[in-house]
Amino acid sequence: MSILEWLGLNKRPTASPTPKQPGTEQTETVRKIVSKLDDLEPDRARFIAAFAYILGRVAHADLDISDEETRAMEKIVTEFGALPEEQAIIVVQMAKIHNELFGHTEDFLVTREFAQHTTLDEKMALLDCLFAVSASDNAISALENSEIRSIADELRLTLRDFAKARSKYRRYLSVLQLDDIGEEEEEEEE
Repeated sequence: MSILEWLGLNKRPTASPTPKQPGTEQTETVRKIVSKLDDLEPDRARFIAAFAYILGRVAHADLDISDEETRAMEKIVTEFGALPEEQAIIVVQMAKIHNELFGHTEDFLVTREFAQHTTLDEKMALLDCLFAVSASDNAISALENSEIRSIADELRLTLRDFAKARSKYRRYLSVLQLDDIGEEEEEEEE
């Protein structure tokens, strides 16, 4: 399944159900959670799915999604998406898997779709959340910063919007942390 299908943006005719293979039965708990996701209004479900996918895009910028980044994504999706924690965990896991499998081919498409259906405030909230995920391990790498900048461009946000969101996370920028380390070493040498 592609991310576009997951988001409900690329509807294909449904095939006849395939017979269940042994060991593929879902637990009752998972069934309940999935059924609650199905209860979301379709536009809201697409918004949350795209939002989580874009968070995963930044977390995966360095080709590794850390435990800290995963927990930050789950917390953000729970709060921003107004979802129960169990649902947020499933959404984040799906977003992580789709990023790892389809990331580079679908990044722009998902972000463009998100941009077309959101307000400036929602885009700015996403930008803030992207920096929060990146900073969750106490450092925003150059790769993560660059990916967030690309996303901001795809969302048609200005450089000023990007700088405003990033200023809150300035102390986590790895480039600035290296500068600070260099200054501390110079002070110690004197």
